[in-house]
Amino acid sequence: MDNSSGYGEQINVIDQGARALSAYDMRHNFVVSYMWDLPFGRLTSSSLGKTLLGGWSVSGITRFATGLPVTMRETDDGSLCGCGGVDYPNYNDQPIQKFEPRASATHQYFGTSPFSPEIVGIPGNSARRFFYGPGVNNFDLALHKAVRFKEKVDLEYRAEFFNAFNHAQFMTPQGNVNSSTFGDVTAARDPRIIQMALKLAF
Repeated sequence: MDNSSGYGEQINVIDQGARALSAYDMRHNFVVSYMWDLPFGRLTSSSLGKTLLGGWSVSGITRFATGLPVTMRETDDGSLCGCGGVDYPNYNDQPIQKFEPRASATHQYFGTSPFSPEIVGIPGNSARRFFYGPGVNNFDLALHKAVRFKEKVDLEYRAEFFNAFNHAQFMTPQGNVNSSTFGDVTAARDPRIIQMALKLAF
């Protein structure tokens, strides 16, 4: 909780004690890393088979996290204050309804009906941040193969898969009540990225 989350966010000069969720508040963040040496080399006794099947390993980093808070704002100076940190939409205290962004053409994440623009000359009553955006469900994986040809010659192959299952990782939705995309997700993290490398050490 804070009354400003950084230099780019002004304190409410009318109500300097107004507190809300910090912009970087992430309630849950589970990250696990792992590595498994694949036992394929044990399936054969031949030197060629061990060269081909042995030395493989899989590693990865998996992350599950709740989303960051949605920052509410109004950008038309409806309060007539002429200052920053004051203009927020009005909120009627109805529950925030959330949607699956993939289910609509505009990628709507939350219902906008509980919000309305400020009454001219009166600051809106919505808190800066009080509910959360989409979370993270991500798997980064790597496949590794090491081959030793001679005592001083090693060959290493590596394939890396970022967001391996190509799961859409949505960014925080638009919280500006004056925007045509209010309530919609307008950006996402990178889709699946694959890179491979081959290294010879001698």
